[in-house]
Amino acid sequence: MSQESTVAGVSSGAAPHQSIARITVRTRGPGLVDVTARVADALREGRAGDGLLTLFVRHTSASLTIQENASPEVRDDLVDALDRLAPRDAGWRHDLEGPDDMPAHVKTMLTGVSLSIPVIAGAPTLGTWQGIYLVEHRDRPHEREIVTHFIGAAI
Repeated sequence: MSQESTVAGVSSGAAPHQSIARITVRTRGPGLVDVTARVADALREGRAGDGLLTLFVRHTSASLTIQENASPEVRDDLVDALDRLAPRDAGWRHDLEGPDDMPAHVKTMLTGVSLSIPVIAGAPTLGTWQGIYLVEHRDRPHEREIVTHFIGAAI
């Protein structure tokens, strides 16, 4: 029996193409930074066709999310909601880097550090109103790194 299988016209018998990139994001403090275009650039530069993209942010006080990209008020409301869920004055024991330190860790745990996004014809298959965002949870500006890993077919 053959080891190769086909699902919806995609063969799994061939070795997949992979590409890895690093995206550096400079933040200004708390908020969502749209990285959708930079992720699309990484896919294009990595010769991505159809496959799966994994994004991973290498920090414990920043996270990744897919959110609405039409109304800026949504991003502000999300930051406010996270502040209500993990307030500074909750009596945290860990405060080595200041009063925003532990709340930032909690917010990262709630929102997550990785995303998986299907890719079709070299583009992330986002909905009409979706964008990919790095979420900064600390008060001061930071330089954050997102690692992208695409696996699938090459163009």
